[in-house]
Amino acid sequence: MAVDYDIVVIGGGSGGLVIASAAAQLKAKVALIEKDRLGGDCLWYGCVPSKSFIHAARVAYEVKNSHRFGVYSDTSTINFSQAMGHVKKVIAAIEPHDSPQRFEGLGVEVIFGSGEFVNRGVFAVNGRKLTARAFVIATGSRPAIPPISGLKETGYLTNEDVFSLTECPPSLAIIGAGPIGCELGQSFHRLGSQVTLINSRSHLLPKEEPDAADVVEKQFISEGIKIIKNARAKKVEFKEGKKILWADDQQVMVDEILISAGRSPNVESLNLEAAGVEFDKKGIKVNDKLQTSNSKIYACGDVIGGYQFTHVAAHEAVTVITNALFLPVNKVSYEVIPWATFTDPELARVGLTEEQARARYGDDIYVLKQDFADVDRAQAEGAGIGFGKIIVEGNGTILGAHLVGKSAGELIHEIVLAMSNNLKVSALSGIHIYPTLSEINSKAALLLKKQKFAKNEGLKNLLSNFFKFRRSLG
Repeated sequence: MAVDYDIVVIGGGSGGLVIASAAAQLKAKVALIEKDRLGGDCLWYGCVPSKSFIHAARVAYEVKNSHRFGVYSDTSTINFSQAMGHVKKVIAAIEPHDSPQRFEGLGVEVIFGSGEFVNRGVFAVNGRKLTARAFVIATGSRPAIPPISGLKETGYLTNEDVFSLTECPPSLAIIGAGPIGCELGQSFHRLGSQVTLINSRSHLLPKEEPDAADVVEKQFISEGIKIIKNARAKKVEFKEGKKILWADDQQVMVDEILISAGRSPNVESLNLEAAGVEFDKKGIKVNDKLQTSNSKIYACGDVIGGYQFTHVAAHEAVTVITNALFLPVNKVSYEVIPWATFTDPELARVGLTEEQARARYGDDIYVLKQDFADVDRAQAEGAGIGFGKIIVEGNGTILGAHLVGKSAGELIHEIVLAMSNNLKVSALSGIHIYPTLSEINSKAALLLKKQKFAKNEGLKNLLSNFFKFRRSLG
């Protein structure tokens, strides 16, 4: 039976836009359905506004602390509204790339509206029933709101409305100390808010290497950010113009509360049961080809859980395009997935942690740890805190890497490239421009030979005798 489209994409965020654009350029007939605005969480509430906000906060911090370099500023005034204006300008500059006009120009039919599956092969939106050879669900996620007594009544912020603020809250409590909580917490503090991070774990950024997260935590403390660990927010009430929050037995009085306690997949309105698509609270279930339990329906991005990053959604989209438009033969690979947390210092990771590597490979691993303090460019820029850590097998195979320091999110890509192409760590030890921060990678890579040599008593004795013999010859 004939169908209306080659592919119907549900959701206009990162994954959906990549699929719709590529499919249209391959001359497939494409419909893209979005209930709000194209661009998704990344453009409007996530990556773009947060990194613009972080940059404004970092400039404020550098100006405030410019005396470290003998530079004294005549003013310490921060105009929060203008800082947010920078955020809006950046969004406006990037938005045309995700505009309906651009996609319609590529041949995509863009449909705005909320829809649902009628059965296993029909999606209804705006009174229309769409059929296709394949469907893709890329509806993303939203902030998860913990069940805290009084929270709804007193009010709270999430990443979806925090960038609409025009005044900096004098004091701010952030529930959750993952990447979003840490990035925004440090930025709000630098722009004038007294910030308290409430963390249910024993350390910040629980998915990162503990020693790397510790570097970030020490920086937070040095800036005056208050951190409450091993505590959960239990209750909130409004009293005398302030919000009173109880984190276990500790009381925090603030002007605003920001929720950063995880994400929930956007699946409720899609009537997935009618389509035969299985899901749970973590998201839609998919196989390694990104097919759902209905083989003609695919899913990618935040809505399937897993790695919730814009670049991962785009990575998954590439697999979906091939499988949905042609034959479902490609499997998505998560072997080399990097990410970064854009605190100051930045923290970047790819591959296994040291603990994971030891659990999987036993004692046949080497930990190559190089401090930024020994990288001359870092010293020149007053950025000597942090380190680079590369975890390798004895044969030089890279198992993981963790960088915490200036520009870590940029520096990690050299290691990502090596891992993606199955290069040994020795490939990183080649010539690097001096002085650059990238020497952190080459210096760390050289440590494998040094560590192996230190363990090899036979080789050391052989070389000692060799040079002793040569000296005897004159």
